[in-house]
Amino acid sequence: MVADWVRCAGCAGLVYGKRFTRCAHVCPDCGRHGPLTARQRLDQLLDPGTAEPLQAVRTVEDPLRFTDTRPYPDRLAEARAATGLEEAVVCVRGRIEDRPVVVAAMDFRFLGGSLGCAVGELITEAARTSLRHRVPLLLVTASGGARMQEGVLSLLQMAKTAQALAALDAAGVLTVSLVTDPTYGGVAASFATLTDVIIAEPGARLGFAGPRVIEQTTRQRLPEGFQTAEFLLENGMVDTIVPRPGLRSALGRLLGLGQPAPSPGSGADPAGEPLRPGAAEVLLRNPEELAERDPWEAVRLARHPGRPTAADHIGHLLDDFLPLHGDRLAGDCPAVIGGPGRLNGTPVMVIGTHKGGPTLAERQAHSFGMATPSGYRKAARLMRLAAKLGLPVITLVDTPGAHPGTDAERGGQALAIAENLRLMSGLPVPIVAVVTGEGGSGGALALAVADRVLISEGGVYSVISPEGCAAILWKSPEAAPAAAEALRMDPRELLRLGVVDGVVAEPPDGAHSDHAKAAALLGDALTAVLGELVPWDPDRLRQERVRRFQRIGVATGSAGAAVATPAADRSGADPHDGDAGADDGRGA
Repeated sequence: MVADWVRCAGCAGLVYGKRFTRCAHVCPDCGRHGPLTARQRLDQLLDPGTAEPLQAVRTVEDPLRFTDTRPYPDRLAEARAATGLEEAVVCVRGRIEDRPVVVAAMDFRFLGGSLGCAVGELITEAARTSLRHRVPLLLVTASGGARMQEGVLSLLQMAKTAQALAALDAAGVLTVSLVTDPTYGGVAASFATLTDVIIAEPGARLGFAGPRVIEQTTRQRLPEGFQTAEFLLENGMVDTIVPRPGLRSALGRLLGLGQPAPSPGSGADPAGEPLRPGAAEVLLRNPEELAERDPWEAVRLARHPGRPTAADHIGHLLDDFLPLHGDRLAGDCPAVIGGPGRLNGTPVMVIGTHKGGPTLAERQAHSFGMATPSGYRKAARLMRLAAKLGLPVITLVDTPGAHPGTDAERGGQALAIAENLRLMSGLPVPIVAVVTGEGGSGGALALAVADRVLISEGGVYSVISPEGCAAILWKSPEAAPAAAEALRMDPRELLRLGVVDGVVAEPPDGAHSDHAKAAALLGDALTAVLGELVPWDPDRLRQERVRRFQRIGVATGSAGAAVATPAADRSGADPHDGDAGADDGRGA
Protein backbone atom coordinates (compact mmCIF):
# COMPACT_ATOMS: atom_id res chain seq x y z
CA MET A 1 0.00 0.00 0.00
CA VAL A 2 1.47 3.33 -1.07
CA ALA A 3 0.96 6.25 1.32
CA ASP A 4 -0.77 9.30 -0.13
CA TRP A 5 2.16 11.51 0.89
CA VAL A 6 5.76 10.69 1.83
CA ARG A 7 8.03 12.98 3.85
CA CYS A 8 11.59 13.01 2.49
CA ALA A 9 14.16 12.18 5.17
CA GLY A 10 16.60 14.51 3.46
CA CYS A 11 14.83 17.82 2.82
CA ALA A 12 11.70 17.08 4.93
CA GLY A 13 9.53 17.98 1.96
CA LEU A 14 6.30 16.19 1.18
CA VAL A 15 6.20 14.10 -1.99
CA TYR A 16 3.05 12.61 -3.49
CA GLY A 17 3.25 8.87 -2.77
CA LYS A 18 2.63 7.64 -6.32
CA ARG A 19 5.18 10.11 -7.68
CA PHE A 20 7.70 8.91 -5.09
CA THR A 21 7.13 5.33 -6.28
CA ARG A 22 7.51 6.31 -9.94
CA CYS A 23 10.81 8.01 -9.02
CA ALA A 24 12.08 4.72 -7.49
CA HIS A 25 12.03 6.32 -4.00
CA VAL A 26 14.31 9.21 -5.04
CA CYS A 27 13.14 12.61 -3.80
CA PRO A 28 12.39 14.75 -6.87
CA ASP A 29 13.29 17.90 -4.93
CA CYS A 30 16.61 17.11 -3.17
CA GLY A 31 17.63 13.86 -4.91
CA ARG A 32 17.94 11.87 -1.69
CA HIS A 33 17.82 8.13 -2.39
CA GLY A 34 15.37 6.47 -0.03
CA PRO A 35 15.65 2.82 0.97
CA LEU A 36 14.26 0.04 -1.21
CA THR A 37 13.28 -3.46 -0.15
CA ALA A 38 15.11 -6.38 -1.72
CA ARG A 39 12.05 -7.14 -3.89
CA GLN A 40 11.76 -3.53 -5.01
CA ARG A 41 15.45 -3.52 -5.86
CA LEU A 42 15.15 -6.65 -7.99
CA ASP A 43 12.07 -5.27 -9.73
CA GLN A 44 13.96 -2.05 -10.51
CA LEU A 45 17.11 -3.72 -11.85
CA LEU A 46 16.05 -6.95 -13.55
CA ASP A 47 14.33 -7.38 -16.89
CA PRO A 48 10.65 -8.12 -16.19
CA GLY A 49 9.83 -11.80 -15.72
CA THR A 50 13.46 -13.00 -15.64
CA ALA A 51 13.96 -13.49 -11.88
CA GLU A 52 14.40 -17.13 -10.86
CA PRO A 53 14.92 -17.65 -7.09
CA LEU A 54 17.91 -19.72 -6.08
CA GLN A 55 17.24 -22.87 -4.14
CA ALA A 56 16.88 -22.27 -0.41
CA VAL A 57 19.73 -23.39 1.84
CA ARG A 58 19.42 -24.76 5.37
CA THR A 59 21.51 -23.40 8.20
CA VAL A 60 21.41 -23.56 12.00
CA GLU A 61 18.76 -21.05 13.15
CA ASP A 62 19.84 -20.32 16.73
CA PRO A 63 23.33 -21.76 17.20
CA LEU A 64 23.96 -19.98 20.54
CA ARG A 65 20.42 -20.21 21.95
CA PHE A 66 20.81 -16.47 22.30
CA THR A 67 18.55 -14.29 24.42
CA ASP A 68 18.88 -10.60 25.20
CA THR A 69 15.61 -8.90 26.11
CA ARG A 70 13.92 -11.45 23.85
CA PRO A 71 14.85 -14.88 22.49
CA TYR A 72 16.55 -14.75 19.10
CA PRO A 73 13.95 -17.09 17.46
CA ASP A 74 11.26 -14.57 18.37
CA ARG A 75 13.20 -11.79 16.65
CA LEU A 76 13.58 -13.94 13.55
CA ALA A 77 9.87 -14.74 13.48
CA GLU A 78 8.99 -11.06 13.84
CA ALA A 79 11.37 -10.07 11.01
CA ARG A 80 9.90 -12.73 8.74
CA ALA A 81 6.37 -11.62 9.47
CA ALA A 82 7.19 -7.94 8.92
CA THR A 83 9.16 -8.38 5.68
CA GLY A 84 7.73 -11.52 4.09
CA LEU A 85 11.31 -12.75 3.68
CA GLU A 86 13.06 -15.80 5.08
CA GLU A 87 16.32 -13.91 5.56
CA ALA A 88 18.08 -10.57 5.03
CA VAL A 89 19.11 -11.35 1.45
CA VAL A 90 17.20 -12.49 -1.63
CA CYS A 91 19.18 -14.36 -4.30
CA VAL A 92 18.00 -14.88 -7.87
CA ARG A 93 19.17 -15.56 -11.39
CA GLY A 94 17.94 -13.09 -13.98
CA ARG A 95 18.88 -10.67 -16.73
CA ILE A 96 19.71 -6.97 -16.85
CA GLU A 97 19.27 -5.47 -20.30
CA ASP A 98 19.27 -9.05 -21.57
CA ARG A 99 22.62 -9.81 -19.90
CA PRO A 100 22.60 -12.88 -17.61
CA VAL A 101 23.43 -12.22 -13.98
CA VAL A 102 23.12 -13.68 -10.50
CA VAL A 103 21.91 -11.10 -7.97
CA ALA A 104 22.04 -11.17 -4.18
CA ALA A 105 20.01 -8.21 -2.86
CA MET A 106 20.08 -7.41 0.86
CA ASP A 107 17.13 -6.00 2.80
CA PHE A 108 17.91 -3.71 5.72
CA ARG A 109 14.45 -4.22 7.22
CA PHE A 110 15.40 -7.77 8.21
CA LEU A 111 17.39 -7.32 11.46
CA GLY A 112 19.34 -4.45 9.93
CA GLY A 113 20.52 -6.55 7.00
CA SER A 114 22.87 -8.29 9.41
CA LEU A 115 25.29 -10.98 8.28
CA GLY A 116 24.54 -14.29 9.95
CA CYS A 117 25.03 -17.92 8.98
CA ALA A 118 22.05 -17.97 6.63
CA VAL A 119 23.05 -14.75 4.87
CA GLY A 120 26.63 -15.96 4.55
CA GLU A 121 25.47 -19.26 3.05
CA LEU A 122 23.06 -17.50 0.65
CA ILE A 123 25.78 -15.14 -0.58
CA THR A 124 28.10 -18.12 -0.98
CA GLU A 125 25.44 -20.08 -2.88
CA ALA A 126 24.91 -17.08 -5.17
CA ALA A 127 28.66 -17.10 -5.87
CA ARG A 128 28.59 -20.85 -6.52
CA THR A 129 25.71 -20.39 -8.96
CA SER A 130 27.58 -17.59 -10.70
CA LEU A 131 30.64 -19.84 -10.97
CA ARG A 132 28.65 -22.84 -12.16
CA HIS A 133 26.97 -20.88 -14.96
CA ARG A 134 29.93 -18.53 -15.54
CA VAL A 135 27.79 -15.41 -15.40
CA PRO A 136 28.56 -12.21 -13.45
CA LEU A 137 27.60 -11.83 -9.79
CA LEU A 138 25.91 -8.63 -8.58
CA LEU A 139 25.80 -7.96 -4.84
CA VAL A 140 23.39 -5.25 -3.66
CA THR A 141 24.44 -4.44 -0.12
CA ALA A 142 22.57 -2.84 2.79
CA SER A 143 23.70 -3.87 6.25
CA GLY A 144 24.57 -2.76 9.73
CA GLY A 145 27.19 -5.50 10.10
CA ALA A 146 27.55 -9.00 11.52
CA ARG A 147 24.63 -10.52 13.45
CA MET A 148 25.45 -10.42 17.15
CA GLN A 149 22.87 -13.08 18.06
CA GLU A 150 24.98 -15.66 16.21
CA GLY A 151 28.22 -14.66 17.87
CA VAL A 152 31.53 -15.71 16.38
CA LEU A 153 29.77 -17.88 13.80
CA SER A 154 28.50 -14.69 12.15
CA LEU A 155 32.04 -13.28 12.20
CA LEU A 156 33.34 -16.29 10.28
CA GLN A 157 30.86 -15.65 7.48
CA MET A 158 33.18 -12.82 6.43
CA ALA A 159 35.90 -15.34 5.60
CA LYS A 160 33.42 -17.73 4.00
CA THR A 161 32.05 -15.12 1.59
CA ALA A 162 35.55 -13.79 0.85
CA GLN A 163 36.56 -17.31 -0.20
CA ALA A 164 33.54 -17.53 -2.48
CA LEU A 165 34.56 -14.32 -4.26
CA ALA A 166 38.15 -15.54 -4.51
CA ALA A 167 36.88 -18.58 -6.45
CA LEU A 168 35.18 -16.24 -8.94
CA ASP A 169 38.42 -14.27 -9.27
CA ALA A 170 40.31 -17.45 -10.09
CA ALA A 171 37.69 -18.43 -12.68
CA GLY A 172 37.65 -15.02 -14.37
CA VAL A 173 34.01 -14.27 -13.56
CA LEU A 174 33.04 -10.60 -13.16
CA THR A 175 31.80 -9.47 -9.74
CA VAL A 176 30.07 -6.16 -9.03
CA SER A 177 28.88 -4.48 -5.83
CA LEU A 178 26.06 -1.98 -5.71
CA VAL A 179 26.52 -0.21 -2.38
CA THR A 180 23.32 1.26 -0.94
CA ASP A 181 22.74 3.10 2.30
CA PRO A 182 23.93 1.94 4.77
CA THR A 183 26.62 -0.74 4.34
CA TYR A 184 28.74 -1.28 7.44
CA GLY A 185 30.71 -3.75 9.51
CA GLY A 186 31.26 -7.34 8.43
CA VAL A 187 29.51 -6.90 5.08
CA ALA A 188 31.65 -3.87 4.22
CA ALA A 189 34.76 -5.73 5.33
CA SER A 190 34.07 -8.80 3.21
CA PHE A 191 32.07 -9.35 0.05
CA ALA A 192 30.86 -5.76 -0.46
CA THR A 193 34.36 -4.44 -1.10
CA LEU A 194 36.00 -7.49 -2.71
CA THR A 195 34.29 -7.19 -6.08
CA ASP A 196 35.94 -6.12 -9.32
CA VAL A 197 33.79 -3.00 -9.60
CA ILE A 198 32.11 -1.07 -6.79
CA ILE A 199 29.19 1.16 -7.76
CA ALA A 200 27.55 3.34 -5.12
CA GLU A 201 24.28 5.20 -5.02
CA PRO A 202 24.52 8.92 -4.21
CA GLY A 203 24.88 9.50 -0.49
CA ALA A 204 25.29 5.80 0.35
CA ARG A 205 27.42 5.25 3.44
CA LEU A 206 30.07 2.53 3.57
CA GLY A 207 32.54 1.77 6.34
CA PHE A 208 33.76 -0.74 8.88
CA ALA A 209 32.99 1.14 12.09
CA GLY A 210 29.90 3.30 12.26
CA PRO A 211 30.21 7.05 12.81
CA ARG A 212 28.90 6.94 16.38
CA VAL A 213 31.47 4.31 17.33
CA ILE A 214 34.27 6.31 15.73
CA GLU A 215 33.25 9.55 17.45
CA GLN A 216 32.88 7.84 20.84
CA THR A 217 36.25 6.11 20.49
CA THR A 218 38.28 9.04 19.13
CA ARG A 219 36.29 11.81 20.85
CA GLN A 220 36.54 13.78 17.61
CA ARG A 221 33.77 15.16 15.45
CA LEU A 222 33.76 13.59 11.99
CA PRO A 223 33.96 15.79 8.89
CA GLU A 224 30.83 16.53 6.87
CA GLY A 225 30.08 13.74 4.41
CA PHE A 226 32.41 11.24 6.09
CA GLN A 227 31.92 7.67 4.77
CA THR A 228 29.45 8.79 2.08
CA ALA A 229 29.78 7.63 -1.51
CA GLU A 230 31.14 11.03 -2.51
CA PHE A 231 33.81 10.89 0.22
CA LEU A 232 34.71 7.33 -0.78
CA LEU A 233 35.01 8.22 -4.48
CA GLU A 234 37.40 11.06 -3.67
CA ASN A 235 39.48 8.71 -1.54
CA GLY A 236 39.70 5.93 -4.12
CA MET A 237 37.41 3.38 -2.49
CA VAL A 238 34.59 3.14 -5.02
CA ASP A 239 34.64 3.15 -8.80
CA THR A 240 31.70 5.35 -9.60
CA ILE A 241 28.50 6.89 -8.25
CA VAL A 242 25.39 6.20 -10.31
CA PRO A 243 21.99 7.73 -9.51
CA ARG A 244 19.21 5.16 -9.29
CA PRO A 245 17.57 5.97 -12.66
CA GLY A 246 20.84 5.19 -14.46
CA LEU A 247 21.69 1.94 -12.69
CA ARG A 248 20.12 -0.50 -15.15
CA SER A 249 21.91 0.93 -18.16
CA ALA A 250 25.25 1.24 -16.33
CA LEU A 251 25.02 -2.33 -15.09
CA GLY A 252 23.92 -3.60 -18.48
CA ARG A 253 27.00 -2.09 -20.15
CA LEU A 254 29.27 -3.47 -17.45
CA LEU A 255 27.78 -6.98 -17.49
CA GLY A 256 28.25 -7.12 -21.25
CA LEU A 257 31.98 -6.76 -20.75
CA GLY A 258 31.98 -9.73 -18.40
CA GLN A 259 31.06 -12.22 -21.10
CA PRO A 260 33.61 -15.01 -21.67
CA ALA A 261 36.52 -14.03 -23.91
CA PRO A 262 37.10 -15.94 -27.16
CA SER A 263 39.39 -18.93 -26.99
CA PRO A 264 43.03 -18.24 -28.01
CA GLY A 265 43.53 -18.43 -31.74
CA SER A 266 39.94 -17.66 -32.66
CA GLY A 267 40.81 -14.22 -34.01
CA ALA A 268 37.30 -13.02 -33.18
CA ASP A 269 36.10 -10.57 -30.61
CA PRO A 270 33.55 -11.53 -27.93
CA ALA A 271 30.81 -9.91 -29.99
CA GLY A 272 31.51 -12.46 -32.73
CA GLU A 273 32.89 -10.05 -35.34
CA PRO A 274 36.29 -10.71 -36.90
CA LEU A 275 38.98 -8.21 -36.04
CA ARG A 276 40.24 -6.23 -38.98
CA PRO A 277 43.77 -7.19 -40.06
CA GLY A 278 46.33 -5.01 -41.78
CA ALA A 279 48.49 -3.10 -39.31
CA ALA A 280 51.01 -2.67 -42.08
CA GLU A 281 48.44 -0.68 -44.02
CA VAL A 282 47.64 1.87 -41.31
CA LEU A 283 50.95 2.24 -39.47
CA LEU A 284 54.13 3.98 -40.58
CA ARG A 285 57.00 1.57 -39.90
CA ASN A 286 59.76 2.99 -42.10
CA PRO A 287 61.56 6.10 -40.79
CA GLU A 288 61.94 7.33 -44.35
CA GLU A 289 58.14 7.55 -44.65
CA LEU A 290 58.13 10.31 -42.03
CA ALA A 291 58.86 13.91 -42.85
CA GLU A 292 61.92 15.34 -41.14
CA ARG A 293 60.99 17.75 -38.37
CA ASP A 294 63.12 20.04 -36.26
CA PRO A 295 63.48 18.19 -32.91
CA TRP A 296 62.49 21.21 -30.84
CA GLU A 297 59.47 21.82 -33.03
CA ALA A 298 58.53 18.16 -32.52
CA VAL A 299 58.59 18.76 -28.75
CA ARG A 300 56.45 21.89 -29.10
CA LEU A 301 53.94 20.01 -31.26
CA ALA A 302 53.70 17.16 -28.75
CA ARG A 303 52.92 19.74 -26.05
CA HIS A 304 50.38 21.70 -28.08
CA PRO A 305 47.53 22.53 -25.67
CA GLY A 306 44.97 21.72 -28.33
CA ARG A 307 46.11 18.13 -28.88
CA PRO A 308 43.40 15.56 -28.14
CA THR A 309 43.62 14.25 -24.61
CA ALA A 310 43.05 10.70 -23.46
CA ALA A 311 39.46 11.66 -22.65
CA ASP A 312 39.01 13.09 -26.15
CA HIS A 313 40.27 9.89 -27.79
CA ILE A 314 38.14 7.70 -25.53
CA GLY A 315 35.07 9.78 -26.31
CA HIS A 316 35.59 9.34 -30.05
CA LEU A 317 36.73 5.70 -30.06
CA LEU A 318 34.80 3.76 -27.44
CA ASP A 319 31.20 2.70 -27.07
CA ASP A 320 29.79 1.75 -23.66
CA PHE A 321 32.78 3.29 -21.87
CA LEU A 322 32.44 3.09 -18.07
CA PRO A 323 35.06 5.19 -16.26
CA LEU A 324 36.34 3.49 -13.11
CA HIS A 325 38.00 5.30 -10.25
CA GLY A 326 40.31 4.77 -7.33
CA ASP A 327 43.20 2.59 -6.28
CA ARG A 328 41.14 1.03 -3.42
CA LEU A 329 43.89 2.20 -1.06
CA ALA A 330 44.01 5.94 -0.60
CA GLY A 331 43.00 8.05 -3.55
CA ASP A 332 41.84 8.64 -7.09
CA CYS A 333 44.50 10.37 -9.16
CA PRO A 334 42.90 12.74 -11.72
CA ALA A 335 45.91 12.38 -14.03
CA VAL A 336 44.99 8.76 -14.84
CA ILE A 337 41.63 7.81 -16.32
CA GLY A 338 40.43 4.43 -17.46
CA GLY A 339 37.77 1.81 -17.70
CA PRO A 340 36.22 -0.81 -19.97
CA GLY A 341 34.50 -0.06 -23.25
CA ARG A 342 34.13 -1.35 -26.80
CA LEU A 343 36.43 -0.50 -29.68
CA ASN A 344 34.63 -1.38 -32.93
CA GLY A 345 32.66 -3.96 -30.96
CA THR A 346 35.66 -5.47 -29.18
CA PRO A 347 35.65 -5.20 -25.35
CA VAL A 348 38.88 -3.52 -24.20
CA MET A 349 40.30 -1.86 -21.11
CA VAL A 350 41.62 1.63 -21.86
CA ILE A 351 43.90 3.50 -19.46
CA GLY A 352 45.36 6.91 -20.17
CA THR A 353 47.33 9.74 -18.62
CA HIS A 354 45.07 12.74 -18.92
CA LYS A 355 46.40 16.30 -19.04
CA GLY A 356 43.00 17.95 -18.78
CA GLY A 357 41.51 20.50 -21.13
CA PRO A 358 43.15 23.36 -23.00
CA THR A 359 42.94 25.91 -20.15
CA LEU A 360 45.54 26.25 -17.40
CA ALA A 361 42.91 25.67 -14.72
CA GLU A 362 41.81 22.39 -16.30
CA ARG A 363 45.41 21.23 -16.65
CA GLN A 364 46.17 22.10 -13.04
CA ALA A 365 43.11 20.10 -11.97
CA HIS A 366 44.64 17.06 -13.68
CA SER A 367 48.24 17.77 -12.56
CA PHE A 368 49.23 18.24 -16.22
CA GLY A 369 48.96 14.49 -16.68
CA MET A 370 51.59 13.77 -14.02
CA ALA A 371 50.37 10.72 -12.12
CA THR A 372 50.75 10.10 -8.41
CA PRO A 373 51.25 6.64 -6.87
CA SER A 374 47.46 6.26 -6.60
CA GLY A 375 47.23 6.85 -10.36
CA TYR A 376 49.68 4.08 -11.18
CA ARG A 377 48.00 1.78 -8.68
CA LYS A 378 44.61 2.55 -10.20
CA ALA A 379 46.05 1.66 -13.60
CA ALA A 380 47.42 -1.58 -12.16
CA ARG A 381 44.04 -2.45 -10.68
CA LEU A 382 42.36 -1.94 -14.04
CA MET A 383 45.01 -4.03 -15.78
CA ARG A 384 44.47 -6.89 -13.32
CA LEU A 385 40.72 -6.65 -13.99
CA ALA A 386 41.43 -6.79 -17.73
CA ALA A 387 43.55 -9.89 -17.20
CA LYS A 388 40.78 -11.53 -15.20
CA LEU A 389 38.16 -10.86 -17.88
CA GLY A 390 40.44 -11.50 -20.85
CA LEU A 391 40.22 -7.92 -22.15
CA PRO A 392 43.03 -6.44 -24.26
CA VAL A 393 44.65 -3.40 -22.63
CA ILE A 394 45.18 -0.12 -24.48
CA THR A 395 47.21 2.62 -22.82
CA LEU A 396 47.27 6.21 -24.05
CA VAL A 397 50.38 8.00 -22.81
CA ASP A 398 50.67 11.79 -22.71
CA THR A 399 52.62 12.99 -19.70
CA PRO A 400 55.70 15.08 -18.88
CA GLY A 401 56.49 12.40 -16.29
CA ALA A 402 55.39 11.11 -12.91
CA HIS A 403 54.34 13.64 -10.31
CA PRO A 404 57.44 14.94 -8.49
CA GLY A 405 55.83 16.20 -5.27
CA THR A 406 56.69 15.27 -1.69
CA ASP A 407 53.32 13.55 -1.20
CA ALA A 408 54.04 11.34 -4.21
CA GLU A 409 57.39 10.34 -2.76
CA ARG A 410 55.82 9.70 0.62
CA GLY A 411 53.22 7.54 -1.11
CA GLY A 412 55.83 5.32 -2.79
CA GLN A 413 56.11 6.77 -6.28
CA ALA A 414 59.15 4.72 -7.29
CA LEU A 415 57.60 1.48 -6.05
CA ALA A 416 54.29 2.18 -7.81
CA ILE A 417 56.11 2.65 -11.12
CA ALA A 418 58.30 -0.41 -10.59
CA GLU A 419 55.31 -2.59 -9.78
CA ASN A 420 53.59 -1.53 -12.99
CA LEU A 421 56.66 -2.44 -15.03
CA ARG A 422 56.62 -5.91 -13.50
CA LEU A 423 52.84 -6.32 -13.78
CA MET A 424 52.70 -5.33 -17.44
CA SER A 425 55.59 -7.63 -18.30
CA GLY A 426 53.57 -10.64 -17.16
CA LEU A 427 50.02 -9.67 -18.09
CA PRO A 428 48.33 -12.56 -19.98
CA VAL A 429 46.34 -10.33 -22.37
CA PRO A 430 47.44 -8.19 -25.33
CA ILE A 431 48.77 -4.73 -24.46
CA VAL A 432 49.07 -1.87 -26.94
CA ALA A 433 50.63 1.37 -25.72
CA VAL A 434 50.37 4.60 -27.73
CA VAL A 435 52.37 7.72 -26.94
CA THR A 436 49.81 10.25 -28.14
CA GLY A 437 51.73 13.37 -27.08
CA GLU A 438 54.56 13.50 -24.56
CA GLY A 439 56.15 10.31 -23.36
CA GLY A 440 58.13 11.60 -20.42
CA SER A 441 60.44 9.43 -18.39
CA GLY A 442 59.39 6.65 -16.02
CA GLY A 443 55.99 8.25 -15.72
CA ALA A 444 55.37 7.24 -19.33
CA LEU A 445 57.13 3.89 -19.23
CA ALA A 446 54.91 2.81 -16.31
CA LEU A 447 52.09 2.51 -18.88
CA ALA A 448 54.18 1.53 -21.90
CA VAL A 449 55.50 -2.00 -21.30
CA ALA A 450 53.49 -3.49 -24.12
CA ASP A 451 53.40 -6.01 -26.94
CA ARG A 452 53.26 -3.13 -29.41
CA VAL A 453 54.46 0.38 -28.58
CA LEU A 454 53.17 3.00 -31.01
CA ILE A 455 53.63 6.74 -31.16
CA SER A 456 51.51 9.39 -32.81
CA GLU A 457 53.18 11.31 -35.61
CA GLY A 458 53.22 14.39 -33.39
CA GLY A 459 54.50 12.64 -30.26
CA VAL A 460 57.86 12.45 -28.49
CA TYR A 461 59.32 9.92 -26.02
CA SER A 462 62.39 10.41 -23.84
CA VAL A 463 64.19 9.61 -20.62
CA ILE A 464 63.91 13.24 -19.49
CA SER A 465 62.52 16.53 -20.74
CA PRO A 466 64.83 18.61 -22.99
CA GLU A 467 64.73 21.39 -20.38
CA GLY A 468 65.80 19.02 -17.63
CA CYS A 469 68.55 17.51 -19.75
CA ALA A 470 69.80 20.98 -20.76
CA ALA A 471 69.85 22.23 -17.19
CA ILE A 472 71.80 19.20 -15.96
CA LEU A 473 74.25 18.60 -18.81
CA TRP A 474 74.47 21.97 -20.55
CA LYS A 475 74.02 23.87 -17.25
CA SER A 476 71.52 26.08 -19.06
CA PRO A 477 67.81 25.55 -19.77
CA GLU A 478 68.25 27.68 -22.90
CA ALA A 479 70.03 24.71 -24.43
CA ALA A 480 66.74 22.76 -24.53
CA PRO A 481 66.56 22.73 -28.38
CA ALA A 482 70.06 21.25 -28.53
CA ALA A 483 69.10 18.69 -25.90
CA ALA A 484 65.97 17.75 -27.86
CA GLU A 485 68.12 17.01 -30.89
CA ALA A 486 70.63 15.02 -28.87
CA LEU A 487 67.96 12.94 -27.11
CA ARG A 488 66.55 11.61 -30.42
CA MET A 489 63.03 11.74 -29.07
CA ASP A 490 60.97 12.27 -32.25
CA PRO A 491 59.12 9.45 -34.07
CA ARG A 492 61.67 9.08 -36.90
CA GLU A 493 64.51 8.49 -34.47
CA LEU A 494 62.42 6.30 -32.19
CA LEU A 495 61.64 4.03 -35.13
CA ARG A 496 65.33 3.84 -36.03
CA LEU A 497 66.22 2.95 -32.45
CA GLY A 498 63.59 0.21 -32.25
CA VAL A 499 61.88 1.91 -29.31
CA VAL A 500 58.51 2.06 -31.09
CA ASP A 501 56.98 -0.45 -33.48
CA GLY A 502 55.03 1.97 -35.60
CA VAL A 503 53.87 5.54 -36.02
CA VAL A 504 50.20 6.52 -36.12
CA ALA A 505 49.52 9.09 -38.81
CA GLU A 506 47.87 12.40 -37.90
CA PRO A 507 45.90 14.96 -39.93
CA PRO A 508 48.22 17.09 -42.08
CA ASP A 509 48.13 20.05 -39.69
CA GLY A 510 48.52 17.90 -36.56
CA ALA A 511 46.15 16.07 -34.22
CA HIS A 512 45.12 19.36 -32.62
CA SER A 513 43.61 20.52 -35.92
CA ASP A 514 41.03 17.71 -36.19
CA HIS A 515 40.34 15.58 -33.12
CA ALA A 516 37.82 13.34 -34.87
CA LYS A 517 40.16 12.55 -37.76
CA ALA A 518 43.07 11.96 -35.37
CA ALA A 519 40.93 9.56 -33.33
CA ALA A 520 39.78 7.73 -36.48
CA LEU A 521 43.40 7.17 -37.54
CA LEU A 522 44.29 6.00 -34.06
CA GLY A 523 41.27 3.68 -33.97
CA ASP A 524 42.26 2.06 -37.26
CA ALA A 525 45.79 1.48 -35.97
CA LEU A 526 44.59 0.00 -32.66
CA THR A 527 42.05 -2.28 -34.34
CA ALA A 528 44.66 -3.55 -36.79
CA VAL A 529 47.31 -4.19 -34.12
CA LEU A 530 44.81 -5.97 -31.87
CA GLY A 531 43.95 -8.12 -34.88
CA GLU A 532 47.56 -9.32 -34.85
CA LEU A 533 47.76 -9.88 -31.10
CA VAL A 534 44.38 -11.29 -30.00
CA PRO A 535 45.02 -14.74 -31.54
CA TRP A 536 48.19 -15.15 -29.47
CA ASP A 537 47.91 -17.31 -26.36
CA PRO A 538 49.03 -15.88 -22.98
CA ASP A 539 52.38 -17.68 -22.96
CA ARG A 540 53.32 -16.32 -26.36
CA LEU A 541 52.25 -12.81 -25.38
CA ARG A 542 54.40 -12.83 -22.25
CA GLN A 543 57.40 -14.41 -23.94
CA GLU A 544 57.37 -12.06 -26.94
CA ARG A 545 56.82 -9.03 -24.71
CA VAL A 546 59.83 -9.89 -22.60
CA ARG A 547 61.95 -10.56 -25.70
CA ARG A 548 60.92 -7.21 -27.14
CA PHE A 549 62.40 -5.32 -24.21
CA GLN A 550 65.35 -7.66 -23.66
CA ARG A 551 66.54 -6.84 -27.19
CA ILE A 552 66.72 -3.12 -26.50
CA GLY A 553 70.31 -1.92 -26.29
CA VAL A 554 71.84 -5.33 -26.99
CA ALA A 555 74.13 -6.18 -29.90
CA THR A 556 72.51 -3.87 -32.45
CA GLY A 557 73.27 -0.82 -30.36
CA SER A 558 69.62 0.14 -30.01
CA ALA A 559 68.76 2.26 -27.04
CA GLY A 560 65.94 1.52 -24.63
CA ALA A 561 63.66 3.81 -22.73
CA ALA A 562 64.99 4.52 -19.25
CA VAL A 563 63.15 5.53 -16.13
CA ALA A 564 63.34 9.09 -14.86
CA THR A 565 61.05 11.63 -13.32
CA PRO A 566 61.38 15.26 -14.41
CA ALA A 567 61.01 17.95 -11.81
CA ALA A 568 58.21 20.47 -11.98
CA ASP A 569 57.10 23.52 -10.09
CA ARG A 570 55.46 22.18 -6.92
CA SER A 571 53.15 25.20 -6.91
CA GLY A 572 51.08 23.89 -9.81
CA ALA A 573 52.66 25.90 -12.62
CA ASP A 574 52.98 24.33 -16.05
CA PRO A 575 55.94 21.87 -15.92
CA HIS A 576 57.14 23.15 -19.29
CA ASP A 577 57.57 26.74 -18.12
CA GLY A 578 60.92 28.24 -17.17
CA ASP A 579 63.42 25.85 -15.66
CA ALA A 580 61.00 23.03 -14.89
CA GLY A 581 62.87 19.75 -14.85
CA ALA A 582 66.13 21.37 -13.75
CA ASP A 583 66.57 19.59 -10.45
CA ASP A 584 69.68 17.76 -9.36
CA GLY A 585 68.57 14.34 -10.58
CA ARG A 586 69.87 12.37 -13.51
CA GLY A 587 67.92 10.71 -16.25
CA ALA A 588 67.27 7.19 -14.98
